[in-house]
Amino acid sequence: MTRQDFLIKWGVYALALLPVWFCEVFLLNRFPLFGVAPMLLPLAAIAVAVLEGTVAGAGFGLGVGILCDAVYFNPDGAMTVGLCLLGVGAGALSQYVVRQNLVGCLLCSLLALACIDGVRILANLLTGAAALPVLLSLAGREIAWSMVFVLPVYALFLWVFRRVPKKTVL
Repeated sequence: MTRQDFLIKWGVYALALLPVWFCEVFLLNRFPLFGVAPMLLPLAAIAVAVLEGTVAGAGFGLGVGILCDAVYFNPDGAMTVGLCLLGVGAGALSQYVVRQNLVGCLLCSLLALACIDGVRILANLLTGAAALPVLLSLAGREIAWSMVFVLPVYALFLWVFRRVPKKTVL
């Protein structure tokens, strides 16, 4: 793959991330369902990791994590590192355990959202912000509402994946 192909490929992925970011920040946050707004940016990182693999999932997860830290309230830099690690995990899981398709993306997305909310629950329990049943209820609603959007996010990035230059084996 030439440098130009590489730049085109990741530039198109970055452009595909813009409508996901726009929907999350400007549309869906205005209309929370059951008191929660969905997290779409982590779904985008997981979708690319499932399609592209471990290394690309780590790189795209790092970029999306930086965007998440800029967009989300009070993340303290945790999303940058977290989405990078989740991208590695989802990429490895999709390469070696599950298929690189919608079902694999659904499973990886569910695990990623559970990890993100699990860390949030532990942090809130350690600070005494709320009781465990309240935090579990909130996390369950957020995961369920976010999982509704896996199909459109995956479809968008699958469309990009099919049209961008691929690595050639010489």
